Amino acid sequence: MIEQVLNRRNMMRAYRQVASNKGAAGIDGMSVKALYAHLSQNREQLESSIRKGEYQPQPILGVEIPKSNGKSRLLGIPTVTDRVLQQAVGQVLAIQFEMDFVDCSYGFRPNRNARQAVIKALEYINAGYQYIVDIDLKSFFDEVDHCILLQLLYRKVHCRLTLRLIRKWLRAPILLNGKLVKRRKGVPQGSPLSPLLSNIMLNELDKELERQGLRYVRYADDFSVYCKSESTARKIGNNLFLFLKNKLKLPINREKSGIRRPVSFTLLGYCFVPTYVKGEKGQYQLVASEKSWKTLRGKLKQATRKTTPMSFDERIQKLKEIARGWLNYFRMASLQGKLRELDGWLRNRLRYCIWHHWKKPERKRKNLIRLGVDPVHAFQWSRSRMGGWRIAQSPILVTTITLERLRRRGYESLLSYYGKVALRLNEPPCTRPVRTVVPKNGFLVILLWFYLL
Repeated sequence: MIEQVLNRRNMMRAYRQVASNKGAAGIDGMSVKALYAHLSQNREQLESSIRKGEYQPQPILGVEIPKSNGKSRLLGIPTVTDRVLQQAVGQVLAIQFEMDFVDCSYGFRPNRNARQAVIKALEYINAGYQYIVDIDLKSFFDEVDHCILLQLLYRKVHCRLTLRLIRKWLRAPILLNGKLVKRRKGVPQGSPLSPLLSNIMLNELDKELERQGLRYVRYADDFSVYCKSESTARKIGNNLFLFLKNKLKLPINREKSGIRRPVSFTLLGYCFVPTYVKGEKGQYQLVASEKSWKTLRGKLKQATRKTTPMSFDERIQKLKEIARGWLNYFRMASLQGKLRELDGWLRNRLRYCIWHHWKKPERKRKNLIRLGVDPVHAFQWSRSRMGGWRIAQSPILVTTITLERLRRRGYESLLSYYGKVALRLNEPPCTRPVRTVVPKNGFLVILLWFYLL
C-alpha cells in the first residue's frame, strides 16, 4: 500500500488538493506557496525515510477559534508536508473503506452532501416516523479512542508502514500556548485524514443501527434515529447510549440529546414545520432555523455597515457572495416570507450607506437633484435633522434610490435569486410540459376527433 501512497500521480493529486484548500502554515511556518519547491527538492529523501519507517511528523499547531455559543473549538494544524502525506494516505484508504460504508452516512463522502441527509430525514418524518432520537456526541473529534480506531484500521489495512505512519500522526503532540502537549486520544480537526478516520470509527455505529433495522441519518458526528412511538424511541436511545459508551467509548452530551418531535428538531440548519395543506395531515416541510437566519442577518449587517471602508460596487459584490452561498444551501426550504422582509431591511441599509457616503449637505442636495428631485425639496431634504437610518426609510431616499436604480448598479434581491435556484432545482419532473407528437395524417385524425365529439 505504501507504494500506492507514494505513487507520483497520487502525490500530485494530494498536492493539488492541499494547495486548493490553502490554509494556514503549521509549526514550521512553511506556507502552501512554498510547498511545491520544498517537495521538488526533498521528494527522494522524504520517500526514502517513509519506506525505511524513519519519518517523524512534526508537532501540530493548536489554534482555538470561537464558536457561536461563546465557547471555543480547538483546531490542530499539521505542517503542509504532513498535510500532503495525510491527503495521499487518505485517498488510498478511501478506496478500500468506501465500499464498507452504508447508504445512510452522508458526511465527508464523495457525491454526498448535507442536503441529501436533510431530504432523507424529511422522507422518514412524512412517512410517519415522527419520534426522533437526537444524539449529540460530546467533543467527538477530541474523544476518539486511538486503540479502537487502530484496531478498525488493522482489519482492512495490512501494510505495516502505512499503519505506523497513521499511528505517528495520531500520537503527534500539539503545541498549545507555547507548550507541547501529548495526545492519547482524538483526531485533530484541520487534518486531511480526520474526516475519513471519523467515518471509519462511526461506521461501527452505522452497522449496529443497520443490524437493528432502524431508520436513521448520519452526517459526520450528527446522527438521528426515527421511530413511530415514544416508547420505542426511549428504548433505542438507551441502547445507543450503552453501545457508544461501552463499545466505542464515546461520551454523549446529555444536554443536547433527547427525544424530539419534528417541530422541535433541527438538522444541519434546517427545521421542520407542518405544511397546513388540506388533506395532508401529518406532513412537514423544510424551513431555515432561527440560528441560520441570525447568522445570515449578521453577515449582511457587517457587509452593509456604513463605516466599513468599501465602495458601493464592492459592497454589492460582497452581498452577492453571502446571499448565493446561503441561499444555495437552503434552496430546499420555504423562505419567501422572511426573504421579503429581509430584502426591505437590506435595501434600507444600502440607502443608509449611500446617504452617509454623501456626507455634506451641499453634496446631498446636488445628488438629490440628479436623482430627479426638484431644487426646493432637494435643499430641504439635504438639511434634514433626521437620523440617517430614519432618512433611509423615508420618502427622501425611498422615492429617489429606488429598487430599479439599485438593480442598475448590480443589486439583486434575495427573493429574486432564491426564485431562480429554488424553482429550477425543486421542480418535479412531472411538471415539465409534455411534448405532443402528431402523426403524418394528424390533420385527418384531428378532424375525425372533432366530428365524433
